[in-house]
Amino acid sequence: MAGCCHDPACTDQDPGTAMVAVWRRVLWVALAINAAMFVVETAAGIAAGSASLQADALDFLGDAANYGISLGVAGMALVWRARAALLKGGTLIALGLWVIASSAWHAIAGTLPGAQAMGLVGLAALVANGIVAILLYRHRRGDANMRSVWICSRNDVIGNLAVIAAALGVFGTGTGWPDIIVAAVMAGLAIWGGGQIVRHAQSELRSVRHAAAVAATTA
Repeated sequence: MAGCCHDPACTDQDPGTAMVAVWRRVLWVALAINAAMFVVETAAGIAAGSASLQADALDFLGDAANYGISLGVAGMALVWRARAALLKGGTLIALGLWVIASSAWHAIAGTLPGAQAMGLVGLAALVANGIVAILLYRHRRGDANMRSVWICSRNDVIGNLAVIAAALGVFGTGTGWPDIIVAAVMAGLAIWGGGQIVRHAQSELRSVRHAAAVAATTA
């Protein structure tokens, strides 16, 4: 039907009412999962002394906040959704920089994390993020706001696999370096993903400004 965006491949059109309703339901589920995992991973990361678990916990917190922002702008005009995506992209970059600083501190302190706790919690986080990624997959080609949520979810799954690998590395080497290296890689992934989101959102904002300028000149 012309003017309706029931196809997830639509990128620049406003989503249809039905898609927005589905989008809201998915975001509420994702928000609940991420908030719960933030609490679990924060406690586990501190108890185990793991930089990668703490980095992943912070990522869960950032995602929960991002899903809340997305719920607030779902169904709004493209300009507001793009602005929300800009905020989320900037948040991802800031979190990545914080994780790099935290990883450097753990390296200097010579922290030896608990490999078993890292592995178990990393596996639980992988299952949680896998569920969220499956729910969000159909929205991966939406506007910058929708795409930003998908990028965050995709990065989280990759990060969880890295945490499990770090746990195996800590167990095998008896040092904290695998944990620190993985935390640094996760930080780089967050910064890269944040850059993708910012560029997409800026492109949408430019298109909105161009459309407004054309409308003003033809009025």
